[in-house]
Amino acid sequence: MHASYHHGDLRRAVLDEALRVVSATGPESLSLRAIAAAIGVSHTAPRHHFGSRDGLLTAIATEGFDGLADALVATRESGGAFLDVGVAYVEYGTTHPAHFAVMFTPDLLLDDPELTRASERAFDELRGGVEAMSANGRIEDAHAAVVAGWSLVHGLTTLALTGNLERADLTSGRLPDPDVTDLARRAAGMLFGSPT
Repeated sequence: MHASYHHGDLRRAVLDEALRVVSATGPESLSLRAIAAAIGVSHTAPRHHFGSRDGLLTAIATEGFDGLADALVATRESGGAFLDVGVAYVEYGTTHPAHFAVMFTPDLLLDDPELTRASERAFDELRGGVEAMSANGRIEDAHAAVVAGWSLVHGLTTLALTGNLERADLTSGRLPDPDVTDLARRAAGMLFGSPT
């Protein structure tokens, strides 16, 4: 049973219910009508804030990219090395699975300037870490390093979220530590070296 919406922030209530649905059944099954029914508002109320299902998914993706960027910036500003930023990416994705699922389904999203701004902000943090290492002479091919770093952290996050790491027995048993963020740190350390 879902809590009915009574007053306050309808936009947030719709987003929260949408995130619950995405977590349970994926972004493709999202329905504005079903969300409205679940929170106890008219079937047209969510359209007032989001326009369409794709508009709602775009708002979720924008919120997700902003959250990811905030996590990456906080890690960097607290003195974290590029490797730590990569671990923060994995941690954000695995603790925000519904956002992460929507963020990387461009065929379900609108061409939206806020989404572009948010995704570029997150990606700039990854690119910035590689550029800093390149300026120090630690990387010769910055473009390839960005692709390699993003592939590693995004792939690991996706493998964890889809249960493939667990099914392949790569989070327990064969490896000493089942923590996916520790695994991210060790794997990224192989690619980019230790933070020290």
